Amino acid sequence: MIIRINEKNIPGTVLDRKAMGNVTGLDFLNKIFYISDGIMLTQIREVAGIDGTTLQNWTKRGWVENPKSKKYNIDQLAHILIINMLRSCMRLDRIAFLVSYINGRVYDRSDDIIRDSILYDYICRLLDRLMSDEDLPGSKETLRLCICEVISDYEEKIPGAKNRLTTALEIIVIAYYASLIKGQSDAMLEMLING
Repeated sequence: MIIRINEKNIPGTVLDRKAMGNVTGLDFLNKIFYISDGIMLTQIREVAGIDGTTLQNWTKRGWVENPKSKKYNIDQLAHILIINMLRSCMRLDRIAFLVSYINGRVYDRSDDIIRDSILYDYICRLLDRLMSDEDLPGSKETLRLCICEVISDYEEKIPGAKNRLTTALEIIVIAYYASLIKGQSDAMLEMLING
């Protein structure tokens, strides 16, 4: 069974993609950071719908890097959005493991295989392609082919990094897609209950 889902929000945010000019990924992040090189916690709450306590908890646990001068940069926001987009379908400790599988320790950029903003862009490009192209069959093979196409410009910093990235992207996209299907199912059930 193939179920096509179209997400109305930009992944990881509460923002309507049409209201933002149908941009996602790096184009969206660049819009946010057009005027400033950093955003405050209150702006992250508006973008992602995350309360300050949750974000402070993620920071305290080492899942999110501390802001510099109370401002988060483009990669920190992308990192937060990736966690946020997965938390409805995956336990936070597993998200933290997955993120560290890709980029190692949060506070150490030297072990990163990809910038978080580029990773977020890859995720959004994959989701946009898979959700908008009605001719694409919904299979793991199709997903793998799409991943190969989307990350074709990726250059490994260390041997095996591209395979790690491919595996992680496959997990992220499947998990996010599952969360959208679950959300649709929950909404349908809610209509029956309140019907």
